[in-house]
Amino acid sequence: MNEGEDKKLEGFLQSLAHLSVHTRKAYARDLSALQAFCAAQDIQSWAALDGRLLRSYIAGRHRRGSSGRSLQRSLSAIRAFYRYLIEQGHAAGNPATGIATPKTPRKLPRTLDVDQAVQLVELEADDPLGLRDRAILELAYSSGLRLAELVGLDLDSLDQADALVTVIGKGSKTRQVPVGRQARAALAAWLKVRGQLAPADETAVFVSRRGRRISPRTIQQRLQQWARRRGLDCHVHPHMLRHSFASHMLESSSDLRAVQELLGHADISTTQVYTHLDFQHLARVYDAAHPRAKKS
Repeated sequence: MNEGEDKKLEGFLQSLAHLSVHTRKAYARDLSALQAFCAAQDIQSWAALDGRLLRSYIAGRHRRGSSGRSLQRSLSAIRAFYRYLIEQGHAAGNPATGIATPKTPRKLPRTLDVDQAVQLVELEADDPLGLRDRAILELAYSSGLRLAELVGLDLDSLDQADALVTVIGKGSKTRQVPVGRQARAALAAWLKVRGQLAPADETAVFVSRRGRRISPRTIQQRLQQWARRRGLDCHVHPHMLRHSFASHMLESSSDLRAVQELLGHADISTTQVYTHLDFQHLARVYDAAHPRAKKS
């Protein structure tokens, strides 16, 4: 392609100032790869790329191992680019219209079983940091909080009388979540000693050794340390406790809507992944117990 076509691409990328740096870089990579394809096919202008050639490009990337998620992102970039070209009068149509990408199998989240979860959260500690860590883990497992929600908790978020915690989730959406008996006890123990670390003007529930709001990285590191000390041989991360909460709640209640509300999922399809986890558990029980499923 000539310099004029390059400038059209540059103009589009400059128009993306409202997007994150990560997204802009991803769009630039995707469109540079498409530009290289066009050069190899001797396509002289963006307007000359049609749906047939674009399908060939997407299919070729799929054969070479690109995931459905990666191809979906590429098509999003291409669609946006051609909308820009059409608005600028540089193209008559959008070749990406109607092109579907292969679906990427959804990975099931890893969870702890009930015994492992209890083994992890029942820390035996009497120092302030240990009591803080137990309160964090108990609350994460009791209420299914995200890492950012744990970090962002303020003292006025806790309603100890009604055993509720108010959290600000994704999209700045606020929700109230019940707090279990064990988590309430762990929080009470932590709050008794919190003043040994936190200054009077600190509003965060969980603070670091230096007395200010704890960082996500500190929680991740402390959780990994406790997992090793508690004898768990798998990689444990904060979101695993949220996954475990959801899976165990669904196994016990089968109430998908209630679990959706507790997790703060905007779309119930996000929560439905835990029904697959539950089915896997049932399938393992069946294979182990049913006489017609057992191996001879």
